[in-house]
Amino acid sequence: MTWDITGMAAVANIGATPGEIFASLCAGQESRAPLKAFDPDKYRAAYAYEIDDRPEGGGDLPRRATRWLTTVVRQAAADAGLGEDLARVPVLVGTTMREQRSLELWWRDGAQVAPEDLHFGTALKAAFGACTTYTFANACSASLYALGMATDMIHLGMADTVVVAGTDAATESGFGTLDRVQNDLPDALRPFDTTHKGMLMGEGAAAVIVQRTGTGTEPVHARVRGVSMNCDAHHATAPDPDGITRAVRDAHSRAGVRAEDIDLVMLHGSGTPLNDATESSVLRHIFQGAGAGPRMTAIKAMTGHTMGGSGLLSLMMAVLAMQSGTVPPVLGLSDPIPEAAGLHLVQGAPAAVDLSLAQVDAFGFGGINAVAIVEAAR
Repeated sequence: MTWDITGMAAVANIGATPGEIFASLCAGQESRAPLKAFDPDKYRAAYAYEIDDRPEGGGDLPRRATRWLTTVVRQAAADAGLGEDLARVPVLVGTTMREQRSLELWWRDGAQVAPEDLHFGTALKAAFGACTTYTFANACSASLYALGMATDMIHLGMADTVVVAGTDAATESGFGTLDRVQNDLPDALRPFDTTHKGMLMGEGAAAVIVQRTGTGTEPVHARVRGVSMNCDAHHATAPDPDGITRAVRDAHSRAGVRAEDIDLVMLHGSGTPLNDATESSVLRHIFQGAGAGPRMTAIKAMTGHTMGGSGLLSLMMAVLAMQSGTVPPVLGLSDPIPEAAGLHLVQGAPAAVDLSLAQVDAFGFGGINAVAIVEAAR
């Protein structure tokens, strides 16, 4: 069984549409910027990948994650020809922090934030009449978890159309926690390079419209072949090779594909030494004997870690890569880690290649793993 992706929308630090973001990735220009949201004197890390929509002269605003969410849902719905009446359409939102930043601003600065503003469903109902909304706080895998739930709902006959989204704004508590627990000080997010030191926060939102095959409007952007989810609960921060292996193999099984069928892998690529080494080792084992192996790239080197929406954003970039026959490079990757030896990582410049099938990885703290398989709509 497959599911059609009929609408897409996204916003990140490097673009306000999926096309803009993809073009920026292919251009490969450095996108990190000095930290603006919080007082940089309090932290070791001086950079982040923030969306530049805060007031001139500094300061922060509440409900930014909600604003991006409603924006991308509106744009994705329009792209799919749905309009703005989503009263009968379930909306599933993946997130890591929800509206925690708004709570911080209320607590510290007295920002006007009501309890109902902390729930995405409030804004979704006001903007679109959405009556069925669910929020999944599944760390960095949240939006792919939401995608998996959407395909299940359609398969079970609970809906013909589902909106899947992810959104997160940088929070000071989250930024501060990372700043304290990472041993080395990252000045940039550099996945799979020997200079990698850790993760830096990004911001953004993404949304797709998923529909029962053949029931939506044409053209179809791509088709979901299968989504795998698990929680191995191995460790709070250290990924488990066995848990990730099970997630990848289960995704292949659900999609009815073999490792040698995969043309592109959108890596989780968080830039942390443990994640990069584990993901590399697992994929070397998975794709051993699969010919030259798929092309691989990681977008967090330019977007930062956009947390809950990161998996869905990677999926959209996979769709555009398949449509254009172009794979953007991993920014700053010049000396891959030993564990990545033999992987077909795209370095330096975009790679022109015919692509039909993509694997999208998302691995969160606590062993929350999700893998999606997407095919080109041809």
